[in-house]
Amino acid sequence: QEEGGIHRAWRSVVLRDELVLDYAPAGAARIVTRTFRAAAGTTAVPPPCCTSTAAEARSSSTRRPRSLPRELYPSNMAMDIIAAARGYIDRIVSHKALRKESNVGKVLILDAYTTQVVANVYSQTQILENDFYLVEQLGSDHEPMPHLKAAVFVRPTAENVAILSREFADPQFKEYHLFFSNILSLDLLQALAESDEHEVVKQVQEFYGDFIAVNEDLFSLNMGDSLRLSAPSGAFDTTAIFDRTAQGLLSVLLSMKVEPSQIRYQGGSQMAQRLAVEVDKRIQGDGIFHFTRQEGPMLLILDRKCDPVTPLLSQWTYQAMVHELLGLNNNRVVLKGAPGVSKDMEEVVLSSTQDTFFAQQRHANFGDLAGSIKELLDDFQKNKKLNENISSVEDMQSFMERYPAFRSQSHNVSKHVALMSELSRLVNHCSLMDVSQLEQDLACNDEHSAQFKELMNSIRAEHVKSADKLRLAILYSLRYEETANIAQLKRELIDGGVQQHKVDILDVVLRYAGKTQRAPGLYGDRSFMSRMAKNLQTGLNGVENVYTQHQPLMMGTLDAAIKGKLRESAYPAIGPIPGAQPRSIVVFIVGGATYEEGTKVAELNASNPGVQILLGGNTIHNSVSFLEEQGSSDAGARWAWGDPWLEVPSLAGTAP
Repeated sequence: QEEGGIHRAWRSVVLRDELVLDYAPAGAARIVTRTFRAAAGTTAVPPPCCTSTAAEARSSSTRRPRSLPRELYPSNMAMDIIAAARGYIDRIVSHKALRKESNVGKVLILDAYTTQVVANVYSQTQILENDFYLVEQLGSDHEPMPHLKAAVFVRPTAENVAILSREFADPQFKEYHLFFSNILSLDLLQALAESDEHEVVKQVQEFYGDFIAVNEDLFSLNMGDSLRLSAPSGAFDTTAIFDRTAQGLLSVLLSMKVEPSQIRYQGGSQMAQRLAVEVDKRIQGDGIFHFTRQEGPMLLILDRKCDPVTPLLSQWTYQAMVHELLGLNNNRVVLKGAPGVSKDMEEVVLSSTQDTFFAQQRHANFGDLAGSIKELLDDFQKNKKLNENISSVEDMQSFMERYPAFRSQSHNVSKHVALMSELSRLVNHCSLMDVSQLEQDLACNDEHSAQFKELMNSIRAEHVKSADKLRLAILYSLRYEETANIAQLKRELIDGGVQQHKVDILDVVLRYAGKTQRAPGLYGDRSFMSRMAKNLQTGLNGVENVYTQHQPLMMGTLDAAIKGKLRESAYPAIGPIPGAQPRSIVVFIVGGATYEEGTKVAELNASNPGVQILLGGNTIHNSVSFLEEQGSSDAGARWAWGDPWLEVPSLAGTAP
């Protein structure tokens, strides 16, 4: 009794040394609490899994679980990040405690981040099919709905716990089932327990879906301003960004049910080293990470500043090209403002989990893509003619059975035709064929005199857009930083119509990723024989290689890692290095990955069935987001996102 009233706290053990983890093929989860409640004014003896006081709960909950018995571990681990994320959502929406009851419905409550997590792997229709009548944001204000059970899937933050605590003081729903997307700290768990005065919380679990699944082998944490992590020490307070990065990466490992067999990081990057140390520290401090049956992957932590070239290049594969030119944000593309786009095509969904054609063609190059879309259109035309031939009741019945699929196919064809048309228009409007050829030359070849001449021609050309002039100038400056006349180059940019505050970004990039800041090896071997080999390859494989000859720096690193030849001097390890070659690698790029790197990883996975690689980063960059973050991370440069930067109406508002 407290101040004349009865204070009911959760009487529970948070974690025990025995079995407290619940596993499913799609990913790990932890049952955080098993509640036990006594009637008011009576003394109750808690069951063996529970403690009778909050103090005992706190005491017992400091013990983390040991490893599970071997028989509970799956034997084969497929590193499919979409399957892992989707598996968690499957388990939430079909949980036995949330099964349909007469006169009792269900509501799914999400926060802003978990909304993105769910939306990338689940459609609204799929949620409705599981008898959820409402999906709403955490903290939404409305009349009480005591006829609904609430499944809450949110991040384990102090802000979310505070909102839930207020909700429990005046419950809006019959009962609450809490699923947190990452490890819930003990103090936040205690706060939840103490706020549950009405005893409406039925369960609390950790489901480790604290990331955005983009492709089967690509994930993002959807974090802005992450390039600040590699800024000079003391330039920014990156405590929150760093902690969120570590949490997200650990969530990915838990969702895959793996503990790294080795942790390697990019030498020359203090942030990569710091993150590697922090991840190792948290793994060692929590027994839930100790998966002992199978060999764990290599965790390889890289730094975006060591390869600033890749996010600056034009792209020529479907998914990467859409992101570069239109913006691909949480599987959505905005076409509003593009010439000839109908109203129902102003915003479209481009998801590999909902669109078979996109799943098959997302890594296709621009030339092949046109032929594939034509085949898709031809197939639709055949079905359309079939549906037009209706002459009997049986034909009508058959048409009605086919109509939903036909309508879906019609929308899908229209979507891809609209996207292809807009991409083609922008390629011509922005002269991207010419721009991309020079970009690739600057990224791959060392021919200073000829490249400088071409660069000056591009900067002075009226048909080349300001954004492309700046990208070309930055690529040139990164390669020839020690010999280039940067001051002259900046004057040429201003004369070429690039605004001063945008020209200043060139200096920002050099301070962020110049030669003294990044690890060695960005431009590789500049020898005569190396250039001859590239020229020979271009001649043998055709002209399209001119636009796709660049290989991200990461690919050489992965090749060495797969062969067991990753030099410890260049990629130091936290702890001992196993002698065997890794069969799986989780790569995380501090500051953000790119779709070009995602495509290369997909190709590597396809060509090496014995090795699995999973790539992720703080975000998925295109050139716009990369340069925007450069501006926002420097006090001397003002990057006005609202400016008519790209000078093409349909590209407005494409921040990733």
